[in-house]
Amino acid sequence: MTRTTDLRGTVPDQGARSGRPGLILGLVLAGQFMAILDVNIVNVALPTMRADLGASGAGLQLIVAGYVISYAVLLITGARLGDIVGHRRVYHVGLAAFTLTSLACGLAPSTWPLVAFRFLQGAAAALMTPQVMSMIQRNFSGAARVRALGAYSAVIAGGVVVGQAAGGLLVSADLFGTGWRTVFLVNVPIGAALLLAGPRLLPRDAGPRGGRLDVAGLLTLAPAVLLFVVPLILGHDLDWPVWGWVSLAASPLFLAAFLAVERRVAAGGGRPLISARVLRAPRLVPACVALVFGPCSWAAFLFTTTLHLQGDLGMSPLKSGLAFVPCVAAFALVGLNWQRLPERWHRPAIPVGFAVAGLGYLCIGPLAGGGASYEVLTTVIGFGLGVLPIVMTTALRHVPAEDAADASGLMLTLMQLGQVVGVATVGTLFLTLAEDGGSTRHAEYGTGWALAALGFLGALCAVGVARSRAVPPTTG
Repeated sequence: MTRTTDLRGTVPDQGARSGRPGLILGLVLAGQFMAILDVNIVNVALPTMRADLGASGAGLQLIVAGYVISYAVLLITGARLGDIVGHRRVYHVGLAAFTLTSLACGLAPSTWPLVAFRFLQGAAAALMTPQVMSMIQRNFSGAARVRALGAYSAVIAGGVVVGQAAGGLLVSADLFGTGWRTVFLVNVPIGAALLLAGPRLLPRDAGPRGGRLDVAGLLTLAPAVLLFVVPLILGHDLDWPVWGWVSLAASPLFLAAFLAVERRVAAGGGRPLISARVLRAPRLVPACVALVFGPCSWAAFLFTTTLHLQGDLGMSPLKSGLAFVPCVAAFALVGLNWQRLPERWHRPAIPVGFAVAGLGYLCIGPLAGGGASYEVLTTVIGFGLGVLPIVMTTALRHVPAEDAADASGLMLTLMQLGQVVGVATVGTLFLTLAEDGGSTRHAEYGTGWALAALGFLGALCAVGVARSRAVPPTTG
């Protein structure tokens, strides 16, 4: 029988298949769901955390961004660890660490221990979530794989929706006087149940393993990101100290060192975190740049608007969380149905989508007074950002099969880093304007312009994806 190469450039492991595919899929997707949930569920609880912990604006930003920073920086490394020591084993280690750090977050006595636990929780997610796609590829084939990947996409979209609604519901319920802590503690019983079921249900890895981690690349990439993001987050509260400017200046130096390390690893026959060969794929570079702007604006919009809805508008956590559900529903509607459109519309739809999101952001200031208009506004933004899956699919179509995993890992990493930069920059702008103007409504005006600029910059970059010369798909 002919062995075919899957979407990640690996040979499906026929020996790993099990007679319980539904249970296998449900188990691994439950872990993925928890990780996605924790990106979004925290936003709704931010005002309650500020009141309970006395958290500063910088503290709130780090509670959100800390998780995403470590998740983004370690995502590719987590995937490589699965290749080296086994996806099943790394999934269980990541799941156990995620459950324990969720418990630690829920019991954190003050802001800075919570920030530290959020960094660790993001690292645990980076171990766990890359194994989900790998185990789907190894345990499903043909039509079953298509259905499994569809369920994977639905879980990602559903995690965002449920995160907003569940966060508001849990905080509003204030179970046993726990307030915001339940948004973390809810993971503990779920994680414990998955840890009990996993060893019984998940098939053992078979097939080749091996390779080496790009430790040098990780040790230069992580400082490059931290030296850039941390001063932006802490600068406002600390009155922009000298060390912050030194840190910002040092970040490009570490980035240059990272690129040099990656070239040396590749020249030595190793597997760098980011391969120059991958970057040469048609449309990949403009797609990567465009993908940064979408999550950058979305994460900043979520952070700032949540503070405004529960600030000047006086909404409850539940009501403010539900205000974003139309946005994510519109995003999912576009993301799951765009392939039904004529193919000639696919690439032109990308810059149009970013422009629609930019127009939606422009309306934030005039509509900052609240009311039902926020649901309409978030729907428009969701429709616009729904083109992000089209960007990824268009870029990956011409990536060689053996490089598909690295290319998708690069795009996912950049999308996560985009969220961090959005919270760090636009979030700081919002907090500064709110403090200077004495109201979150005043801050919404300024951040609306900033978010619109990000949307329109994304549209300009997306033109490069739409206009790139078509080439035949690469099959490897």
